[in-house]
Amino acid sequence: MLEVLFGGQNVERILQYLLARDSAYAREIALFYDVTQATIKKQLDKLEKGSIIVGQDYGNMRIYKLNQRNIYMKELIALLLKVRSTYEPEERAKLVKKDRTRVRSKNKPLNLRR
Repeated sequence: MLEVLFGGQNVERILQYLLARDSAYAREIALFYDVTQATIKKQLDKLEKGSIIVGQDYGNMRIYKLNQRNIYMKELIALLLKVRSTYEPEERAKLVKKDRTRVRSKNKPLNLRR
């Protein structure tokens, strides 16, 4: 929907993902949308350079978040939410579904649900 405005579909995807999940790293976003990590990293660098997102290093990972200090962030979030409302219900549900991100303790057995 916003490809023309942002110059590509991946920018919209990244912003939607960060809005839904609060923070993410490049590989996580690339796996979610099934695109190459290099493509996502290139767009993340562009967004970070434009102060739309901020990145912070944690060990050898760089975690990205929306830049809440950007003066246009409130309007950008409103636009992203409006566009998200036009998504198919399955796509919207997949995007906002929270995955478990906490690491399981070392000796805890893995219980598979059926």
